[in-house]
Amino acid sequence: MNQTFNPASIHQAIVEQQKAQDRKKMIVNGVLLLLLMAAPFVMYPVFLMKILCFALFAVAFNLLFGFTGLLSFGHAAFLASGGYTTGYLLSNFSGLTTELGILAGTATATAMGLVFALLSIRRQGIYFAMVTLALAQLVFFFFVQSEFTGGEDGMHGIPRGELFGLINLEDNLNMYYFVLAVFIACYLLVQRIVSSPYGQILKAIKQNEPRAVSLGYNVDRYKILAFVISAALAGLAGSMKSVVFQLASLNDAHWHMSGEVILMTLVGGMGTLLGPVVGATFVVNVEYQLSQGPLRDWVDPILGGIFVLTVLAFRSGIVGELQKFMRKNLG
Repeated sequence: MNQTFNPASIHQAIVEQQKAQDRKKMIVNGVLLLLLMAAPFVMYPVFLMKILCFALFAVAFNLLFGFTGLLSFGHAAFLASGGYTTGYLLSNFSGLTTELGILAGTATATAMGLVFALLSIRRQGIYFAMVTLALAQLVFFFFVQSEFTGGEDGMHGIPRGELFGLINLEDNLNMYYFVLAVFIACYLLVQRIVSSPYGQILKAIKQNEPRAVSLGYNVDRYKILAFVISAALAGLAGSMKSVVFQLASLNDAHWHMSGEVILMTLVGGMGTLLGPVVGATFVVNVEYQLSQGPLRDWVDPILGGIFVLTVLAFRSGIVGELQKFMRKNLG
């Protein structure tokens, strides 16, 4: 029997497949949203907010690393700059509202991200990573030496204040839902970016940058924008973290924090939307559980072992391996 080629039917099949994927994505997002809404009635809200802040940090980093292919060792600088800026403003300007303090911290991280991008974006591979690390270390030493940051002691007693002058953020439940709303908005923003034409170009740059250049794309411009967006979201995560814990810590600026967000992204699944969230949840929980027991002095070696195991045996991460399993066994 002769089969005729029907472009319309093929297009229809592709559209139906895309709709099915969108429905699955909506169902997963809906279930996760319900779980997150109910979570503070089961678990301690401050611990959940810590997970959400680090999840946003990992989502921001994954946009640059997982979807653009740029490995930054300097993202701790943006987390810390957002936290310190917000903490300083809220502590020293009583008339400043909490949301404005957070926006100021995000703006500072965004500007710093632009500077980092302009200085490093023309480098590739390990050279790009080393430039970002060197710049982040300069930021770290600035925070160590500056009086307004509190040096090694950090910045304590940052007031939470009120949201829009109406909602008391000293209440942990109110604070949790505010952090959750910000996280969801940023997650959906990254999801939209990744699925947009701009996101497809970022993926093309990651897979084959010379070909993207040959097609006429201004690759540097796309990478700079991705870097700045990633830095802005990382700064937002740092700003919220400083308000949640009422503390801006020097640890947030240390190179160790940049390594930790890489671990979160790889463990959860680099290049997946949900992977960084799962990775951040996993790493934060592992650190907490180990710090409470007899292995508290072995936290870093154990995390290092998890990193090595992930790289050698589970390179797709938790979410990536689950997606492979579902495609293989469920079609």
